[in-house]
Formats: sequence, C-alpha cells, structure tokens
Amino acid sequence: MKTVIFGDHEENTLRQFRNCMETGNVIGGVLCADGHYGYSQPVGGVIVYDGQISPSGVGYDIACGNKAVRTNIKYEAIKNILPSVMDEISGKITFGIGRKNKKRVDHELFDDPDWNVFSQIGKQEHDTLKKLAIDQLGTVGSGNHYVDLLVEEQTGDLWIANHFGSRGFGHKTASGFLNLANNRAFSDRAPGETMEQAPTLIDLDNELGDMYYRAMTLAGKYAYAGRDYVIEQVLHILRAKALFEVHNHHNYAWKEMHQGKETIVVRKGATPSAPGQLGFIGGSMGDISVIVQGKGHEDNEHAFYSTVHGAGRIMSRTQAAGKMNWKKRTRSGGAISQKQMDDAVKEFGVMLRGGGTDESPFVYRKLETVLDAHKDTIDILHVLKPVGVCMAGANELDPYKD
Repeated sequence: MKTVIFGDHEENTLRQFRNCMETGNVIGGVLCADGHYGYSQPVGGVIVYDGQISPSGVGYDIACGNKAVRTNIKYEAIKNILPSVMDEISGKITFGIGRKNKKRVDHELFDDPDWNVFSQIGKQEHDTLKKLAIDQLGTVGSGNHYVDLLVEEQTGDLWIANHFGSRGFGHKTASGFLNLANNRAFSDRAPGETMEQAPTLIDLDNELGDMYYRAMTLAGKYAYAGRDYVIEQVLHILRAKALFEVHNHHNYAWKEMHQGKETIVVRKGATPSAPGQLGFIGGSMGDISVIVQGKGHEDNEHAFYSTVHGAGRIMSRTQAAGKMNWKKRTRSGGAISQKQMDDAVKEFGVMLRGGGTDESPFVYRKLETVLDAHKDTIDILHVLKPVGVCMAGANELDPYKD
C-alpha cells in the first residue's frame, strides 16, 4: 500500500487520513499539503480503492471545482470602472445558501438519461431533486465559493475564475446515498453522523454502487454547466471573450489506471494532475492563484497524479468569525475582526463584494508554501493576482462547502 504525505499537518488530520487508509479495499493514498480536517476523509486527502467508491469521501458538495478563463482584454481596460463591474457581478449572479436563479437556465443535461437513477429511488425524490437542480443552475453557494477577477501581472491579461459545485442537488444526492448505504431511506435525516465517522464505502459492481456512480457523474455535469454559465455571465458583463480555459473538479471519484489495474480515485479537495493536465488552484482573497500543469515525474506518479486544490484552512470558521446567532444573523467572539480583514484585503489591492471574516486571508495557509511542497509534481504556468472578489454575504453559512 503506497502512502504519500506532503507538508505538515495537525494530528487530527493525520489520524483521519490513517483511518481512511485502514478502511476498505485501499490501494494507496495521498495527503496534499493543503490538507485539513474534514468529514470522514480529510480535505486534501486522496484515497485509491480497488472496486469501491466512497460517497463520504467525495463529500456533500459533489464535483466542487473551478473554472478559469483568460479573456481578450487587459486589466487596464477596466481598472477605472472596477467598482461598477463588481457591483454588476454581485447584482446579476446569485450567491448564497439555497438560492434560486433569478432566471431559469435551460440546459440539455436535464434530458440526461442518468436522471432515471432518481426515478429508481422514487418519483417524489426524482421530481424534488430535478426541480431543485433546475432552480439553482447558475447560482453560486456561500462559504468559500466565489467569482474572481484576476490579473496576470506579467502580461496584464484579465482572467475570470469561479469556485463552486453541484449546489443543493449535490448535497441532497450525497445525503441520500449515504442513507441508502447505511440501510436508511433516501430522504431520511442522518442520525447524528460525526466528523470522525469511518468512510462509507459501496462496492462499485453492485446496483447501489452503479446508481451512486451515475448520480455522481450527473452532479459533475451539473457543476460543469453551472460554472460555464457563471463565466459566460461575467464575460457578458465585461463585453469580453474567453481565449483559454481551465476547468476541473476537486471533489469527485475517477476511474483511473494505477499500478496496472483500474482503480477508483476519490479526491476530496485535491486537483487531478496527470502529466500535461491543466488545473486552476485558488488562494485566499489576499493571495495569488495559479494555473498548473501535471509533470511526468515519478513523484507525481507516486502521488496518484494528485495535487492541492487551494491553500488549505488553518483556522475553523467558528474560530475566525465567532459563534453564529441565527436569529440576528450575526456572529460574535471571533479571532478575526472585520477591520483586520478589510485592512488586509485593501492592502493586497482587492475590491471585495460579500465575504466574511471566516474567509479572510488569515484563515488560510500561503498558497506559495503548499505549492512548493508539490514542486516535483506540477509546473506553474500562470500566476494570477485577484483584483475583484465576489462572495455571498458575510453572515451566511454553507452546508455545501468542500
């Protein structure tokens, strides 16, 4: 069994990773340098299975990922109108928990035959999930989900990037299959599952495994469609075109050949990095983001062609922002003040719309540090600096975060 650990980690993250490695038909695993404590499997964790798939490893935000495009305009062309551009982005694109799109988005994926998976479960489940998916396509969640404008300082090129996944549809799909795998009804409320829970595993060659794989694939198509739509909206606002794009999931399970056999690679907060494969890796709102390419290096092979998906949290949301008062929609007792965050973002030269102190630069590692730990597995092609960041409002929590 091959195990690779990049960077330094807290003991609870390492313990969780070891627990995953000891559960099921595991071939190997990787803990990336941005790793941190997660539900069942650490974020930044990669577990490779023989014939099994883990819906708890893929997580509740199935197919969370990024899309980034280089536009045909320079940052200088919008620099003086950036405030109004950011206002338009925050006004036209819907952010937040459970939000519906302001205008229905028609898409061919709603005719995909894999919707029949939910019909096998029940008509009500099918109709409820499909309506939710239709209502939310093209919306962005809360938590760490965003739309960014970035500049490549070396060239002056303006880039657009986003980060989100399959929204409420993915969350309810994950919850439902975790229920079925544990002999509960699809729509049951899970009975007090904990972060320390062992991975839930399903054999891929049985009916439930096939159904989950098809449902996950559909959620992946849905996430791609949503990120495509949001990028197109921002391009329209900028009156720009995309010249180059990078698009990838980082919460997903892939069928891949490793050690001479087909395996299931469950990446939870980890970017695929096969030789020549492109990926977008975002830092915090006060840090760089990068476009990377996987290397043909044995260290990359040993890492099951996986790399970081971001900088990695070093402070929990509650630590940073304090305890949430749901009646008042406010937080108190956090380690990071609004002024600290505002000053840091302003100093870095970012125009912020939305966001809270739980997403401030202070709660993340520096991206350069985690990238350096993976330097033999990836090449950095483009370094991007955020100039505009748009997120949901400061007092929203997101059950669909990665």
